Amino acid sequence: MPAPVPYRPIPVDQSDVRYAHGPDSVVQPGVPAGETVEFEWTASTVYPGTSRRIRVHVPAMYDPSEPAALMLFQDGGLYLDPGGEVRAAVVLDNLIHRGDIPITIGVFVDPGDFEVDAEVNHRKNRNVEYDAFDDRYVTLLLQEIIPQVTKRYSVSEDPDRWGICGGSSGGNCAFTAAWLRPDRFRRVIGFLSSFAQMPGGNPYPDLIPTVPRKPLRIFLQAGHRDLRWNEPDGNWLASNLRVAAALAEAGYDFRLVLGDGGHSPNHGGVLLPDALRWLWR
Repeated sequence: MPAPVPYRPIPVDQSDVRYAHGPDSVVQPGVPAGETVEFEWTASTVYPGTSRRIRVHVPAMYDPSEPAALMLFQDGGLYLDPGGEVRAAVVLDNLIHRGDIPITIGVFVDPGDFEVDAEVNHRKNRNVEYDAFDDRYVTLLLQEIIPQVTKRYSVSEDPDRWGICGGSSGGNCAFTAAWLRPDRFRRVIGFLSSFAQMPGGNPYPDLIPTVPRKPLRIFLQAGHRDLRWNEPDGNWLASNLRVAAALAEAGYDFRLVLGDGGHSPNHGGVLLPDALRWLWR
């Protein structure tokens, strides 16, 4: 007999909703904090002239003799901020300590910047990197960024132990990375993914059913009041629903969670502990 889900009334106003974080998103007594180290990457051959910050969160339980799982996050600074909406390092520490997920090294990658003015001005390369339907960004990860991690830490080579996460454009970026390279990334989280603004249009609703099913496990979150939610074109909500429908029709191991509110990292951040538990179940 399945456990009953407690009753909760749904909000009447979908446009102004905020979700409360659960205990897994808060520093807990007795849970040792992992160590976060930071470095800058300026030697990219995939995106020449860009610089980006990389932060690596190593859990307290990490043992170099036991290769760790790997979870990679786009918009790294946003996802790592302990006072922000996602709080990924806190979540990783809590879940690893309790044994809910394997010992996992978190890699937090910021999008690239082009320096325009040495004083203050930089030009973001985020949308070029994240929204494109090509293999440049995943090549950056596999050939440039992750080797900087694996030369410092022991990481499993098993693609079933590699995951990738992102929100907004970072969400479709994570999906594309795993779609193009399922030999490396097989667990995917996409929060409010910006499939709607991919150059040339969202390819996945038509593409997913036409190719052999890939060995992916995918967690998607969408918002009822995401960008252009009631518009005929460029509709973030509709694009996510179409991707989810294609995954369902193609028999993928996926989960879709719908929430209220707009284009905010709040709901995805609150869901991160459950998303990770579901991915690693």
